[in-house]
Amino acid sequence: MEPIETGETLIDKVYERVVEAIADGALLPGMRIRQGELAARLGVSRQPVSHALHLLHRQGLLRESGRKGFEIAPVDPERVAQIYDVRAALDGLAARRAAARRDAAALAELDAIVAAAGAAAGASALLRLDLAFHRALYRASGNPVFETMTGPHFPALARAMAAVLETEDYRARAWREHAEILARVRAGDEAGAEAAARDHARNAGETTARRLAELARAA
Repeated sequence: MEPIETGETLIDKVYERVVEAIADGALLPGMRIRQGELAARLGVSRQPVSHALHLLHRQGLLRESGRKGFEIAPVDPERVAQIYDVRAALDGLAARRAAARRDAAALAELDAIVAAAGAAAGASALLRLDLAFHRALYRASGNPVFETMTGPHFPALARAMAAVLETEDYRARAWREHAEILARVRAGDEAGAEAAARDHARNAGETTARRLAELARAA
């Protein structure tokens, strides 16, 4: 994890750095998080670190370890499946709303993300772009509640998604599906956009469940 630049929103940035480290495997399940060490590594005081860690604990990425301490929680495949189940419905509705609006600025943002994914190298970069695509789709819907409702669950999904994005076949398939969602939104095809987004979430959930099961058997 790289130090945080002065002027950034510290709690949010600490939170993002820890989520990224969990997702890319730099912080593994069972590893102890020491506030002082993390604060020194990121170049910030203990206060924003404490706030960020308590937020991650509430979201299930950390669990209590010893007196006032935390450690990285194990992946919960059942929880991940439950989140994807709900996301299938929400993403479908968000895509339908986005297709109805066809906002030029929102379409440009989605275009840029898909283009960046085509040039990206490595699972870590694609993971960030994957999350960015879905957040941009929620904004394209014109309804901020989509992002408010799904945002707290993205960290849990990020770690699970990192496991499947290691496979090149899935990476290519996922971005083909993203491009299809975008094409339906651009065309104003409300039913098609909803179906494409819903099916994408379901496919992602099923693929992730299989991959997590494989990893558990291999452990």
